[in-house]
Amino acid sequence: MHDPRLRDQAAELRRAGHSWSEISRRLGVSRSALREWSARGGARARLPECPRCEDVDLDGEAYAALLGFYLGDGCLSAAARYWALRVACDARQPGIIADVTRCVLAIRPGSRVFPLQRPGCVVVTSQWRHWYCLFPQHGPGRKHERPIVLEDWQRAVVELHPAAFLRGLFHSDGSRVRNWTRQQVAGGLKRYDYPRWQFTNVSADIRELCCWGLDLVEVPWRQSRWNCISVSRREAVARLDELIGPKT
Repeated sequence: MHDPRLRDQAAELRRAGHSWSEISRRLGVSRSALREWSARGGARARLPECPRCEDVDLDGEAYAALLGFYLGDGCLSAAARYWALRVACDARQPGIIADVTRCVLAIRPGSRVFPLQRPGCVVVTSQWRHWYCLFPQHGPGRKHERPIVLEDWQRAVVELHPAAFLRGLFHSDGSRVRNWTRQQVAGGLKRYDYPRWQFTNVSADIRELCCWGLDLVEVPWRQSRWNCISVSRREAVARLDELIGPKT
């Protein structure tokens, strides 16, 4: 009879993406016993593997959104046996924290997501040895210091789900602001207020991807500053509101 704590350890290692062979070597338990625990529920069932390494379906809408979040406020960190995906979210916007969490769980059902509290933000974190397969844009240094180019399969996913991609981008590095101006009308000054979406990122490659996404959904844009893409026309703002929803 094995110690019940071994079963818990096996379940934890399995959730982290380790194979039965790796768990067997680490815990000194035969693979047949581990599989039996899994079948009985003693160790959780095998989690879905990598869509890039195996013939496993990828939730395209969730991935497109998570790709946008990653390009905006995400990063990968290497550990000994896995990659940690981290997306920093404003602590005042629980809707976005929940959205990132849902995307991670849609891509890897049954996995664990860790919301790590930091001053002013919550870092949504997930550990998996295959995150690098899904985000090959990872590299040394900051994103604006290296080329950010999507692979063909990533572009195909975004072309199918451009609204989700834009949601990830604008809900991470974007803002919805109100501008105003005064115009002479009938001999007097009249104030006009209007909303505007802005996407700000110092990476030219990421800004170009944002513009490409806006072109896919036929939302007019302009570059208002060297690091800022603006959607200002009334009908364009309304269309983007409809596509990506409020940033809350």
